[in-house]
Amino acid sequence: MRVWLITTVLLKPLHFVQNRIDAWVMARVRRQSGPITVARGRVYILPTRFGYAFALMLLAMLLGAMNYSNSMAFLLTFLLAGLGLVCMHHTHANLVNIQLRAGSCAPVFAGDIAHFEVRIDNPSAHPRYALALSWPKAEKQAITADVPARGSITLVLSLPTQHRGWLPAGVFSVSTEYPLGLFHAWTWAELDMRCLVFPRPAPGGIVPPATVGTNGLASGERSGQDEFAGLRSYRRGDAPRSIHWKSFPKLTHPVVKQFAETLEQELWLDWVALPWLDTEARLSQLTRWVLDAEAAQRSYGLRLPGRVIAPGRGDAHRIECLRALALYEDAQP
Repeated sequence: MRVWLITTVLLKPLHFVQNRIDAWVMARVRRQSGPITVARGRVYILPTRFGYAFALMLLAMLLGAMNYSNSMAFLLTFLLAGLGLVCMHHTHANLVNIQLRAGSCAPVFAGDIAHFEVRIDNPSAHPRYALALSWPKAEKQAITADVPARGSITLVLSLPTQHRGWLPAGVFSVSTEYPLGLFHAWTWAELDMRCLVFPRPAPGGIVPPATVGTNGLASGERSGQDEFAGLRSYRRGDAPRSIHWKSFPKLTHPVVKQFAETLEQELWLDWVALPWLDTEARLSQLTRWVLDAEAAQRSYGLRLPGRVIAPGRGDAHRIECLRALALYEDAQP
């Protein structure tokens, strides 16, 4: 208990100073489209807890060497101190001149995890080791990787989502404690990245009412091979393979097999079909209907106040409808 109290009292001023430094620096970080080159003046460095312990150990060794006038103790103390200074130089240089580029971010539904891709390029001829990406105050969840010489890697930052619409990535840090963990060097960056968050789909159970669209199927007489519809008299131009040869000996004239193609009627998903729900609940239910219609391979359209999306289907059509639902308020006056 005493050790914990002493440690807390000693480290609290250090945490306070670091928090003030972080706040001062982050207030000056500007959102950029990239690439962002980490200049030498943008890299900040402080000792880690192991670095402070290492410095206290060197101080104790120095006092012991002075007390006993031991030259070997002086030599070891200064050797370790020089090692610490070299370590500080390598830790700082491990971040200098790397480049940060914005990657892609696939759309997600509200409540899911958004994944922002960040590409790190190393233009130098020396590898960069143990580079870590993390959100502010989330260093324990940092993603660490090495970047080869004149190479690049892509790391993914995860961020929980709560609301639909555009979710900006925000400020993140790139840090390193290479090579010995005595110093923590970091820089702040904010790339022009954002993730489109779709409304959370409502639970299943409510189906589009008949007034919203036609849910049945119709049969047409377009050329097709879906469903046998009967026989008809032969007409000039009919393909020989369509003749019903089995009935030819029994009839005085040839007949042709006729097929009816099953035609799916369009389904309209309409905002006004859900008058008892509030805005967010309507958007969630419309999202559910879009997903269900796409899973059933139905042709569907979407009607929203101020916007109508013509019927269709497929991934591009689904994304267009979900995007309209996600940005619904943005289209309102």
